[in-house]
Amino acid sequence: MVPNLVTALTGPINELEQRMLESVPAIERWFRLEWMEHTPPFYCSVDLRNAGYKLAPVATDLFPQGFNHLTPQMLPLAVQAAMAAIEKICPEAKNLLLVPSERDDGASYVEHLQRLVQIFTQAGLNVRLGSADPALAAPRTLRTAGGAELVVEPLLRQRTRLGLKDFDPCTILLNDDLRAGVPRALQNLYEQYLLPPLHASWATRRKSRHFRSYEEVAKKFSKLMGMDSWLINPMAAHCGEVDSGTEQGLECVRSHCEAMLVKQRRKFKEYGIAERPFVVVKADAGGMGAGVLTVRDARELDAARLQRALARPAGQEPGVSEVIIQEGVPTCERIGEAMAEPVVCTIDRYVVGGYYRVLGGRASDESLQAPDARYVPLAFAEDQQHLPARGARPGASAPNRFYMYGVIGRLAMLAAAYELEATDPEAEDYA
Repeated sequence: MVPNLVTALTGPINELEQRMLESVPAIERWFRLEWMEHTPPFYCSVDLRNAGYKLAPVATDLFPQGFNHLTPQMLPLAVQAAMAAIEKICPEAKNLLLVPSERDDGASYVEHLQRLVQIFTQAGLNVRLGSADPALAAPRTLRTAGGAELVVEPLLRQRTRLGLKDFDPCTILLNDDLRAGVPRALQNLYEQYLLPPLHASWATRRKSRHFRSYEEVAKKFSKLMGMDSWLINPMAAHCGEVDSGTEQGLECVRSHCEAMLVKQRRKFKEYGIAERPFVVVKADAGGMGAGVLTVRDARELDAARLQRALARPAGQEPGVSEVIIQEGVPTCERIGEAMAEPVVCTIDRYVVGGYYRVLGGRASDESLQAPDARYVPLAFAEDQQHLPARGARPGASAPNRFYMYGVIGRLAMLAAAYELEATDPEAEDYA
């Protein structure tokens, strides 16, 4: 399935698609060389935005959800990727401990966990679920909408090892972004592989650092392609301590918003884009429960609007927050009358599938992340069995479009690898 593209078929995105198809051997060789030097995140999902004039990642989740939206046809590739990932980390692995999120036990998330269990079981591992929640004293049963059951057990910590009753894993797979902090049970594990590493969690990770790494990757890739890196890079800036309840730091946000808007206007003029630019302001530490503020005129930004956008959920203290100001990338994709955006899922260095996030009643410049969003699988499995049609007219071939999505998703994944290397607290110890 390819959604309706409301921009002209001769736009920059289709020119970029054609250039990528003409450069497939060079692109794949470039990725192979990069993966020789850098370790990909164990798994992730990348939210993309296709504006017609550019295609860029807007979020990279290192503790992904949504694997339940992959079609059954995609699973063999996911299993093969999981096998490759485990063999690199712990070839003799027998047991895998999956630590789910403590905040989400809805039916969709339970189906996501079930899909992860299915993938890693098929990859040859015994998989059980364990929770670090101190309130969990006995096994708890989670149920999917279809009636399937998963059992979550209390974690058992013995010296430097973590496991469950009668279950000693080689590898621990986190599916909790640890936004509230790192539980003591997960700290100082020296004899087991903890994936992703703790410094990938939102307890320490920052979006601004990721997008600095992505800018570096985008420039390298664009040099290879002989193109403008802006076509695949969402510009971003960072404001350090902003108290969302006062005027403190507001001028920093305003000035960065105005500077970003000026840069966008220049690019729009260069490419003949007849749209009004906008920027988004959001908390730099993702997953803190804060919203997204859209700004089209920096003069309209005041402390009250900023406070509403960065407000913490009930039960969390407000206060100083780090803020990222990001170039707004609208979506030109629709399924029916609803706006849509693609999400690419990866395991190790492989794209294993993806889906569209679809939400009606939203404008092209609004976030589509909402409880009532629906999900439509990308046709990676069905259509990608046919290799990209390099002679097809740009914008007319599903495999061609999805190949381009996969390339941008892998660039974001590579940026995450750069990011994790640069923020590894143990890196100096190995220098």
